[in-house]
Amino acid sequence: MSRTALVSGGTRGIGLAIARALKARGAKVAVLYVAREEEAQRCREADGFRAVRCDVGDFAQCGTAVKAIETDLGPVDILVNNAGITRDATLHHMTPEAWNEVIRVNLTGMFNLTRQVTDGMRKRGFGRIINISSVNGQRGQFGQTNYAASKAGVIGFTKALALEGAWAGVTVNAIAPGYIHTEMLSTLTPDLLDGIKATIPIGRLGEPQDVAACAAYLASEEAGYVTGATFAVNGGQYMMG
Repeated sequence: MSRTALVSGGTRGIGLAIARALKARGAKVAVLYVAREEEAQRCREADGFRAVRCDVGDFAQCGTAVKAIETDLGPVDILVNNAGITRDATLHHMTPEAWNEVIRVNLTGMFNLTRQVTDGMRKRGFGRIINISSVNGQRGQFGQTNYAASKAGVIGFTKALALEGAWAGVTVNAIAPGYIHTEMLSTLTPDLLDGIKATIPIGRLGEPQDVAACAAYLASEEAGYVTGATFAVNGGQYMMG
């Protein structure tokens, strides 16, 4: 049976790779974006995705977007909360605006979208919720108190919601990527990138497809006994017992 998947931040980078992996497994895919209309149009034309503009930090917009997607594609069975931003600064220089915006998008946005689909998943007895955290939400990172806090919150949210959904066939898991070769790293100098690679036992940056493969498994029927877990996709850079 074909499932309907919704991926936030799904028009580029990790989100796009996940959306493509889910489509390759037979899902009907919708993606959310907040800017870059040309990328959204490419997803519509080249990938065949339903691309909907939505600020995930706005609860009402999330409700409208999900309703439109479910009207076109059917109830959302798979939700990937991938949308995220950074506003880096050390805490003694961080503005309230930089703190609040990261929390609003990365953490509250996850609640806003998940709240729209959990009731339906529970009633139908099936759901896959996959939340994208970060290695920096596990270990911290200099100059990222806002981002690290938001991504650590993703993990706590995942564990709590997994307990709520398990009896109803709704699994909830997190993926904590390490340094992935995406646009987010494009501002780093070659020397800095080389320094990062030196800390990764596998010896390279990750690729979006590395994360997408993990997400595709977690979205599958075969992953029905996996819930409340955080999967580290970081090349061995940070290991937790």
